[in-house]
Amino acid sequence: MDKIDVKLDVFEGPLDLLLHLIEKNKFNIFDIPIVEITKQYLDYLDSMEEQNMDIMSEFLVMAATLISIKSKMLLPKEETEEEEEDDPRAELVKSLLEYKMYKYASAELKDMSLDASGAYFKGESIPKEVKNVKEEVDPAELIGDLTMNKLNEIFKTLLKREIDRVDPVRSKFGTITRDEIKLEDKMLEIRNEIKGLRSINFKTLLGSKRGKMNLIVSFLAILELMKSGVLTIRQDEMFGEIMIDSLE
Repeated sequence: MDKIDVKLDVFEGPLDLLLHLIEKNKFNIFDIPIVEITKQYLDYLDSMEEQNMDIMSEFLVMAATLISIKSKMLLPKEETEEEEEDDPRAELVKSLLEYKMYKYASAELKDMSLDASGAYFKGESIPKEVKNVKEEVDPAELIGDLTMNKLNEIFKTLLKREIDRVDPVRSKFGTITRDEIKLEDKMLEIRNEIKGLRSINFKTLLGSKRGKMNLIVSFLAILELMKSGVLTIRQDEMFGEIMIDSLE
């Protein structure tokens, strides 16, 4: 004898059942035909095989609520011109909308969880020699946090000046392609520029580099030259100018 599998609908609660009946019948959730929905709801309760009274009690409470709403809607309405009478279904509609929102959000989270379960991450494979490498010299340790902050302030001021120089109208006419500025080339340029000199004003030197990219690379080049011991930076007095000395 062949085995026949029968699938029964299982609902998580009375709101889940109501939402299913509304969507199945394509009812307007804002205008629920309470008579028809109550009939279908009670028919489903009659067919339930679940004997757990804790679960059944929730469905029975909703059944009583539906019957109460149905009774209110069948009663003759008092004709009043001053104010509109409240719809007995309003609270039920609000609960259904909230449940529907959380149900869909739960489904989205479940899908995201399933997608995430198929993602794999590569373990750390950086060689210890590379991972533990540290810069030989930290510019902040060479000149102190206060002076480093001052350098950064000067750089930002000059950078803003370069940005403000851009013509907002003419700059839209076309794209100007410029040659790439390499850090190594800029380091050599500044190194030759200040070789053997002392008391060079940092702001003046950096400000002579026109163009946003040129300014950025020049600032990085000065920091690299500090780290390599080619030049040193000093501030002789508080709030004084930042001066550069070549050590060559």
